[in-house]
Amino acid sequence: MIFLTVTLFSRNAKVYHIPWIYTPVRSVLAIWHQLTKAEIPELAKCSVLMRDRSRVEDTIYAMQRAGAGRLQVISDFDMTLTRFAHNGKRVPTTHNILDHRLLIDEDCSKKIRELLNTYYPIEIDAGRTAEDKLPLMVEWWTQVHELLIQQRIRKDQLAQAVKESSAMLREGYKVFFDRLTEQQVPLLIFSAGVGDVLEEVIRQNNVFHPNVHIISNYMDFDQTGVLRAFKGQLIHTFNKREGALSHASGLRVLQGRPNVLLLGDSLGDLTMADGVSEHQNILTIGFLNDQMDERKELYVKSFDVVLVKDETMEVPNAILKYITSSTDNKLDA
Repeated sequence: MIFLTVTLFSRNAKVYHIPWIYTPVRSVLAIWHQLTKAEIPELAKCSVLMRDRSRVEDTIYAMQRAGAGRLQVISDFDMTLTRFAHNGKRVPTTHNILDHRLLIDEDCSKKIRELLNTYYPIEIDAGRTAEDKLPLMVEWWTQVHELLIQQRIRKDQLAQAVKESSAMLREGYKVFFDRLTEQQVPLLIFSAGVGDVLEEVIRQNNVFHPNVHIISNYMDFDQTGVLRAFKGQLIHTFNKREGALSHASGLRVLQGRPNVLLLGDSLGDLTMADGVSEHQNILTIGFLNDQMDERKELYVKSFDVVLVKDETMEVPNAILKYITSSTDNKLDA
């Protein structure tokens, strides 16, 4: 067995001397690893839950060592990048934004709200499996889309509907989007909402940068700009794995980026990275927005990091900043 005197240097330029102690090499490495774990104070917030903090720190540090050039971010949109509520009132999803006097009549609006009241409790029911929910989600999305098509929505009115809505991205969203584009990290937004509305929301918030890629339900307008159908395969909360395998895996910009930071608010969002080939590290962050007591245990088991009733991007921003920090702050390989 090899013994040596311990002198440790942290990546914050601190020097740790342990005089006159002789320690096995294996123990030295363990001490070094403990001293150089990710230092992110935001992870200590009372709203942050982790089943295995050590694993989270190990994953973050491994991602930082690999660098921004090996990273991609995959995120849900509604209630993940957007707020769940503000001042005690629910913030509209991309589907809800279409519930606007310019776009649909009162009868259609009433029917869409009735569908929401029927199916949303099913979507978030912790007592049902994803397999049980899947056909019901197809029913919900299909009925809503059929109602919208009947309204003959005009494309040129979408921007005004978004502008007049109470849609809100989470506090800190600009730091999130801007950091990603500065570091040339691709952001794949994988949404079961309405892509046309989603694009307009981020465009009006001035964060629709070139590194942003979107997979969603897009409207198909006729030559006069009137909605006639929805394009392609329906994407809902619990079939994102199929979308990831068929769409995300083909995006060339994501190739050669095996480290994934994944953000979502539903257990169905956990499959959004299934299209990543030969992934090395995946860190999942789950926003627990509703029915906290009923779903907390399941979310902690499923996501690496759970943010409970947190309407900000503070924690994702802190993790992203650490991962993409300059090489000056990294431990030399």
